[in-house]
Amino acid sequence: MNFIEIWISSFLFVMLFLTALWVVSVLIKNASIVDPFWGTGFIIITVFSLYQMNHFHPRVLLTTGLVSIWGLRLSIYLLLRNTGHGEDPRYQNFRKHFGEKRYWWFSFFQVFLLQGVLMSIVSLPLIGVIATPEQPPLGYFDLLFTLVWLVGFTFETVGDYQLSRFKKNKDNIGKVMDVGLWHYTRHPNYFGNSVIWWSLGFFGIVFGNFFVVIGPLLMTFLLVKVSGVGLLEKTLKRTKPKYVDYVKNTSAFLPWFPKR
Repeated sequence: MNFIEIWISSFLFVMLFLTALWVVSVLIKNASIVDPFWGTGFIIITVFSLYQMNHFHPRVLLTTGLVSIWGLRLSIYLLLRNTGHGEDPRYQNFRKHFGEKRYWWFSFFQVFLLQGVLMSIVSLPLIGVIATPEQPPLGYFDLLFTLVWLVGFTFETVGDYQLSRFKKNKDNIGKVMDVGLWHYTRHPNYFGNSVIWWSLGFFGIVFGNFFVVIGPLLMTFLLVKVSGVGLLEKTLKRTKPKYVDYVKNTSAFLPWFPKR
């Protein structure tokens, strides 16, 4: 199979899972159950692509392992965070806007199909590695890319952990999280996520598949402009007055020392 065939079939395969999840969301009237699937979806795409190519080069196994660790951790974290809190306000607003009678089918295209498309595009670097049958042995570049992945994974994991502990402390209600990694960037978890996908992108680019850079570019765009920094900060600026000062003094994305 060639790259295009693997890409299309993996998209259709992950859409089977997303369609089943959509049916459940309609039955329980909670579209936000799709959120924890974000990380798992990439694992499904990668493993299914690996199954189709049926070759297990160490580099292929390495990238599959890296995305599986990232995806599993993220899915578990989001599942634990969202359990017991009902439908996310974003989807509640969509439900009110489109009406209950229309949103049950509209959510399939707006939420579930869209997520499947985004997953498939972001996964381009992984499929690029898997679809390359002739590969040199692992080398220094692979070590470098893995270290970059580790930096990103540390930022995302530690950032999520620090924020989770901060929110659990009732004394912090109404306060701004500005300690730990959050002292150097307003969104260490999103920064870490972006770094992870750039590291995976490097694995794919090294074979000359430069078009796979679309994957990490799209992920970074989503994190900064769409569902990450941009969307979250609109809410925080409105609900936490002190957040405005935090914005003035702290880097939005790239870690750096805060202004004095």
